[in-house]
Amino acid sequence: MASQFSATSSAIEAVIDLDAIASNIRTLKSFAPNSELMAVVKADGYGHGAIGVAATARSAGATWLGVVSVDEALELRAAGDTGLILSWLNSRDARFADAIAAGVHLSSSSTGLLDVIAAAARAAGAPAVVHLAVDSGLGREGAPVGAQWHDLVAHAARLQRDGAIDVQGVWSHLAFADLSNSATIDAQADEFKAACAFAREAGLPIRYAHLANSAASLTRPDIHFDIIRPGLAVYGLSPTADAAAVPLTPAMTVTAAVVDVKRVPAGHGVGYGHTYRADKETTLVLLAAGYADGFPRAGSNKPLVSINGRRFNIAGRISMDQMAVDVGDHPVDVGDRAVLFGPGTHGEPTAEDWARECGTINYEIITRLGRRIKRTYVGGGIGGDL
Repeated sequence: MASQFSATSSAIEAVIDLDAIASNIRTLKSFAPNSELMAVVKADGYGHGAIGVAATARSAGATWLGVVSVDEALELRAAGDTGLILSWLNSRDARFADAIAAGVHLSSSSTGLLDVIAAAARAAGAPAVVHLAVDSGLGREGAPVGAQWHDLVAHAARLQRDGAIDVQGVWSHLAFADLSNSATIDAQADEFKAACAFAREAGLPIRYAHLANSAASLTRPDIHFDIIRPGLAVYGLSPTADAAAVPLTPAMTVTAAVVDVKRVPAGHGVGYGHTYRADKETTLVLLAAGYADGFPRAGSNKPLVSINGRRFNIAGRISMDQMAVDVGDHPVDVGDRAVLFGPGTHGEPTAEDWARECGTINYEIITRLGRRIKRTYVGGGIGGDL
């Protein structure tokens, strides 16, 4: 049976369907028609390539892009993006002056960091646009509600009066968004609303309140506020069982070339430690893909490869640069493409399958893909590499 994927010279390739990303953005927008949408493209677009994804997300209705670091934001600017961008987690030696000059919005959760940003704004000759982060219950970034939040708001108000910063947003992040009926979400939402009200009462003209991530964007319309911040859902993967029925399309298909094919006798061991032995004479094929490329070693000996339309077990331990697959007596040739994961529409494994078999989450599977994997873009009015 011929492979459904065309031949390519790359040992490993990730094909990113920009039409799928555009469709996912439009679906997410339909769930929050009264809110702006921030497409989160941190971690190189969840492994899909931030620059390759950004323009498509914009054209499909994303008015914002969300990143972690200033460096990520400046890469988008260098690639030609001119829209609204928020960078929300930086060390104090980040290139804040460059970000301010480039019109990047910045987050702060401490008075000390606000002072650093204000100093950078003075150096840049323009006020820094700031979103204050409040810890509404996740326990990570954000000033805790109460005295620390009150101090942060008061300090921000002073710097705003001095013209060093322009506070336009308040934001927070959810701890239990994957459980849409969790009382914790309601408690966080109440804390968040109170934090926003306090900031406004202190004289800060908050234009953008935002709390909802992918899961809450799909399941909690009551907390969409001014902006929703979907990440995983942009790329077509479900962030929660509650959202499993939402028509999202996985955008990435990863394939690897078959680089060797050989017959081995019954009892032949495969890989380090011989954790796999052939129970009969069989055909082993070799793929030039391993854990250095992001495929977890925990996927060893699992049914996580599809070749020519059939699902097969990885045979033995996944190595740094390669993995073997037992294909039995099925015809496979050097140069055929093995599908490591894709949308699942042809029976191939999905990122969700890898996550389940490896005891992790789909986020980790797609974001850990290595630099040796060639990214190719299709759809969205373009084709080829970016």
